Amino acid sequence: MQRRNFIATAAIGTAGLAASKVTANIDGNNKDFELKNNISHSVCRWCFDDIPWDDFLATLNKLGIKALDLTGPEDWPLMKKYGIHASMCWGAEISLVEGWNDPKNHEVLIKNYTEMIPKVADAGYTNLICFSGNRNGMNDYVGLENCVAGLSKIMPFAEKHNVVIQMELFNQVNHPDYMCDSSLWGVELCRRLGSDNFKLLFDIYHMQIQEGDIIRTIKKYHQYFGHYHTAGVPGRNEIDETQELYYPAIMKAIIDTGYEGYVAQEFIATWDDKIEALKDAFLRCDV
Repeated sequence: MQRRNFIATAAIGTAGLAASKVTANIDGNNKDFELKNNISHSVCRWCFDDIPWDDFLATLNKLGIKALDLTGPEDWPLMKKYGIHASMCWGAEISLVEGWNDPKNHEVLIKNYTEMIPKVADAGYTNLICFSGNRNGMNDYVGLENCVAGLSKIMPFAEKHNVVIQMELFNQVNHPDYMCDSSLWGVELCRRLGSDNFKLLFDIYHMQIQEGDIIRTIKKYHQYFGHYHTAGVPGRNEIDETQELYYPAIMKAIIDTGYEGYVAQEFIATWDDKIEALKDAFLRCDV
């Protein structure tokens, strides 16, 4: 397929018509699906939730993908049946817009997280997501202090159970008014909490839109990043030549930091065969 034709087809796909591609093609060369596994691969369930749950887990099993992101206790029994690890758990948050930056949420959040942390630990998992919440006119410094005050109440409990609480970074295009929209703000929160059990979920898609300079940021602040998400920019679609990021270089930078955690695909597939799109993404990241 010629590049200009492929770009045109993908553009149609983002307008609501499915783009078509049926083989994993890396730099113009078809490759068999065989992973080096220098990266621990995962995928966010919600991006493929139109595929029957059992079928999707069985497919991941066949591909040798051992983890899924953004799952809760109701998902874990079936995942264990297929030998799939929960690489990023959820279920304790209130919502994306109601988070730790607002003290009125603290009572509910502390209750939710103190109940969920033992469930995560007992299931054999480590990572549990959290969110800052929206500003709603609040100053970022005030929100930072509020997050520290609230999260400090649960961090000893998380440390006791060896669970890592991870706050996700979002951009202002997809999540207007969300407070944790800056690597620097998130890093300062990590520093103030001072716990190895609090990290940032560095979403490459979000941070490319919000601030760019992805590789330099990873190199400088990697010790505060406990997890990574991917997607193509713009559009949150495939991470192929239709978008602006070069993921093999980003993955090499992540490996060079000594990172041993998971990188989860979080793109919305436009190809007719979504599993082929997912395979392609895994191969591009498998440096």
